[in-house]
Amino acid sequence: MIAIRGAITIENDTKEEVFKASKELIEEIIKRNSLNESDIISIITTCTKDIRSAYPGPGIRGAKIDVPILSMQEMDVDGSLKLCIRYILHVDKCIVPKHVYLKKAVGLRPDYEEDN
Repeated sequence: MIAIRGAITIENDTKEEVFKASKELIEEIIKRNSLNESDIISIITTCTKDIRSAYPGPGIRGAKIDVPILSMQEMDVDGSLKLCIRYILHVDKCIVPKHVYLKKAVGLRPDYEEDN
C-alpha cells in the first residue's frame, strides 16, 4: 500500500466550486498515477476552516469514485493557505507516487512543481 497526496484551492466557498475542484483533483491524481478505482482503498480529505459550503466527497463521487471517504477540517495555522482542499489516497498499487498540487496549492510543495 502507498499513499498519494494532493491539494487544490478554490476562489470562493460555494458548493459548485468545492465539487468542481474536488473532481478536478481526484481526476488529476488518477491520471498522473495511472490508477483504476479498484486501486484506491480509501481517501481522507481535509478542508481549511473557510470552506463551509460542502464536503469534497460529492465531487469525488462525481468522478465515479465510490470508495470510503473521510472528511476533516485542516488545522487552522496562522498564515496558512486559505480555501484549500487536501487529499491523501491509500492505494493498493506498487508505484512511485506522483503527488498533485494544483492552483495556489503548488506553493505547499514547491519541490513537486515540476509535476504540475
